[in-house]
Amino acid sequence: MGNFFRLVFASLIGSLLSFVFAILLFFIVIIGLVSGLKDPKVAAVKANSVLHLDLSYEIKERTSKDIFANFDFASMEADNNLGLNDIIKNIRKAAEDDNIKGIYLELGMMPNGLATIEAIRNELVKFKESGKFVLAYGEVVTQKAYYLASVADEVYINPVGYLELKGFSAQLTFFKNMLDRLEIKAQVFYAGQFKSATEPFRYDRMSEPNRKQVTEYLTDVYGHFISEIAASRKLDYKALDSIVFNLAIRQPEDAVKYKLVDELLYFDQVQAKLAEKTGKDNAKDLEFVSLGTYDNSPGKKTDFDSDKIAVLYAEGNIVDGDGDEDNIGSARFRKALQEIREDDKIKALVIRVNSGGGSALASEIMLREINLVKAKGIPVIVSMGDVAASGGYYIACFADTIVAEPNTITGSIGVFGLLPDMGGFFNNKMGITFDTVKVGQYSDFGTITRSLTAEEFSILQVGVDTIYLKFKRRVAEGRGMTVDYVDSVGQGRIWTGVQALENGLVDVLGGMDVALDIAKTKAGLKNYRVVDYPKQKDPLAKLFSEGGDEVEARFMKMQLGEYYPMWVKMQELKNVPTGVQMRMPFMMEVY
Repeated sequence: MGNFFRLVFASLIGSLLSFVFAILLFFIVIIGLVSGLKDPKVAAVKANSVLHLDLSYEIKERTSKDIFANFDFASMEADNNLGLNDIIKNIRKAAEDDNIKGIYLELGMMPNGLATIEAIRNELVKFKESGKFVLAYGEVVTQKAYYLASVADEVYINPVGYLELKGFSAQLTFFKNMLDRLEIKAQVFYAGQFKSATEPFRYDRMSEPNRKQVTEYLTDVYGHFISEIAASRKLDYKALDSIVFNLAIRQPEDAVKYKLVDELLYFDQVQAKLAEKTGKDNAKDLEFVSLGTYDNSPGKKTDFDSDKIAVLYAEGNIVDGDGDEDNIGSARFRKALQEIREDDKIKALVIRVNSGGGSALASEIMLREINLVKAKGIPVIVSMGDVAASGGYYIACFADTIVAEPNTITGSIGVFGLLPDMGGFFNNKMGITFDTVKVGQYSDFGTITRSLTAEEFSILQVGVDTIYLKFKRRVAEGRGMTVDYVDSVGQGRIWTGVQALENGLVDVLGGMDVALDIAKTKAGLKNYRVVDYPKQKDPLAKLFSEGGDEVEARFMKMQLGEYYPMWVKMQELKNVPTGVQMRMPFMMEVY
């Protein structure tokens, strides 16, 4: 009875918070409309303007329609934190806009994956081909931010600032000692010697196979990182490698000495340089246009095309059921793929995958729908983002062409299951005991209140092995390989995009533009328009349909800012994955 009242109370609190949040949204929308009348964001860009890129936020694959995802409660203004799709679109638009003279790239923290940064970097390289300038400046510049900035014509940092160039490291978090102290046993079933997703629950450090794969991954990514910077800054590869390896950049002056930065300047001095580049007499006449504002400026008019290429965004964990906009729900994606299949105007499908995997069942459901799209004669191209591993690779393996960035994390062809035994925790820590009546030998099979028997453990391990064999067969069929070869590059091992290309797991290196060009060619199109799936919910309807968990997440995101992803990961620990999983290594952070 106590549990009942707690559940009712929690539900009432969640509903109340949702109502309060909805009222708050109403007033913010009204404020936004009024401020929009005073200072319209859709005004045409003035002549000799500079596009201001501040990318120090978590960049999603596509721009969210969620009002609160782009709202800064401190300033009571919309941040317009655009997704990768619109960042690329606007840089491309600026290259053709006579009113934009160049780009000012503001440097700082950059909490994004290497493939996301790679895509923006490549677009800035193309932007420079228009003859316009790219100028970068920062005060504390992380190495990811510097990788992006290194393509700029001029790079400046503050005279008392800091440039971080130290090489890459990956940190994994382990929970075994904590579980031991709580007397919780992690009963683990896995297939693949490199399948390290369960290691945080089994060990207090990396296994040797896992250390080997992470080391080789970082070495490959680091080599690409050094190579690209050296080429952009016209430096010798070995010399730059030595600078980074030995942490030679310790003071701002060192960055200038080693030609990684052009000059040490304060912001007002940078403004003076920008004014000179845009033909202004002084800095106060500079015309900056933010990326969010520029997104609302009219670009070149294009003819309406009836032929369409669908872009399906698959970002986040793969989960059973509907899921939400932060993950890949099999039911929601099945519906989207059915819509794509039934639209005669859609001539090709590009699936943008940024996922470390998840539910094996959900992955299989999605793969079935993807193959039904192919069966209708629609070419399917996969574009891989930061991560397309395990279940993320599973849903990609039947594509006509797979495109990955050089530093995409992919592969991880392996399977695992996990069932905690919390009997010791309940009995010895909480004083809770259980007594069970069974009708049927396995009627309580799967309980977390006791250890598995040897036979039960064997049943679960056979299930994992069976799904791993199916995974290998799917990849072998989709990629035209033997099962034995897939096993040799599988075993749960992660690869970079470059390594995956060498192993035949991907076909081409590149970004979304490459994938769209391939889709256009395969569909025999001259012109087309892009339509995005799954369709995003109307922001107001989404808000009013939210429960207490979603409201709590919104408030935590506002309070924690850049630390919000850590909170999300800790929340995931409360929900141990059910069913057999296809996931990449758990909580690996690359610095």
